[in-house]
Amino acid sequence: MPAITVDDLTVLPRIPAPGLGDQPRPVWQVSTAPQGYEGEGFPVRRAFAGLDLAHLDPFIMMDQMGEVEYAPGEPKGTPWHPHRGFETVTYMIDGVFDHHDSHGGGGTITNGDTQWMTAGSGILHIETPPEWLVTSGGLFHGIQLWVNLPRDAKLSDPAYQDIGSSRVTLLTGQGGDSLVRVIAGSVAGHEGPGRTHTDMTLLHATVEPGARLELPWTVEHNALAYVLSGSGRAGVDGPEVHAGQAVLFGNGDYLSLAGSERQDSRTPRLEVIVLGGRPIREPLAWAGPFVMNTKAEVLQAYEDFQRGHFGHIPA
Repeated sequence: MPAITVDDLTVLPRIPAPGLGDQPRPVWQVSTAPQGYEGEGFPVRRAFAGLDLAHLDPFIMMDQMGEVEYAPGEPKGTPWHPHRGFETVTYMIDGVFDHHDSHGGGGTITNGDTQWMTAGSGILHIETPPEWLVTSGGLFHGIQLWVNLPRDAKLSDPAYQDIGSSRVTLLTGQGGDSLVRVIAGSVAGHEGPGRTHTDMTLLHATVEPGARLELPWTVEHNALAYVLSGSGRAGVDGPEVHAGQAVLFGNGDYLSLAGSERQDSRTPRLEVIVLGGRPIREPLAWAGPFVMNTKAEVLQAYEDFQRGHFGHIPA
């Protein structure tokens, strides 16, 4: 995984150990993500498919894209498609994605970069591998997270944040044996570069075999983890977890993850996405690419899209 790494973890700021009286978050549920295909046919795992939407709030869904090694001619992306009412967060771990939109925006994300797109009032966009990657083939792996917007921000102006890997905040665990990449939000007072409408935290952690990572977590936020690769344990005395499994934590002051002593040679460490946020607690009406508060608003989104109000596909 070429997402940004550090040769010597001990030079990074250390996350403090839990304080006296701090309570660990228990594991409420472990769910295994089903596999499917998205866009023009690239493989995905629906990371949170087995979890109740009420426990995900303010998140809607997350896909693990890949991990797949494409042969020449095989890389695939998405066709042009609309969004309204939420944000898409695309974090590329391996590979390259180009993106373009109906407002003239665009760019390239690769190896540890994040594209944070606020769809807001409506946008058309496309995500594709560059032509050279289609010709050569190569590794493709990342996630796309959908973050709900509160009612008063659902019709905000569309916007992008391109968060390069060099901007991500890097921390290490108490023992100097875990790498924590903070993309958005705050961990132990260390802020990530992502600017969010919804109060939340998003990070990618690499936990060495036998290491334990304890993350202080805002009490008012929910807490979720998704295992990208490797194996370990969730919670202080919690269950074993493996690649493709999501963990829903209960209430508490911090959450705990540990890497298994033995990992296989292909996935030598526990790689995990950890996220949480303050629940919005508003009505949710979700249909396809539109996430609104009422059915009438979803129908209005389809009508506006069909009338060309989201912009036009560039020539």
